[in-house]
Amino acid sequence: MLVLSRRPGEEIIISGGIRVRVVSVQGGKVRLGVAAPPTVRVDRQEIRERRASRAAAEAAAALNG
Repeated sequence: MLVLSRRPGEEIIISGGIRVRVVSVQGGKVRLGVAAPPTVRVDRQEIRERRASRAAAEAAAALNG
């Protein structure tokens, strides 16, 4: 894992036109802004896990029923 230090307002750029900007830092929270092409899905980890779990449950239901 690459670990970078950034200040509010600074960005990192990932290939494919993905930009991650530090919007603010307050206490134990860091707010990030992500700009990406429309073809790139950007999710929080818990949302992605929820979608994967739901898709697996739907696939199992389709096989069983």
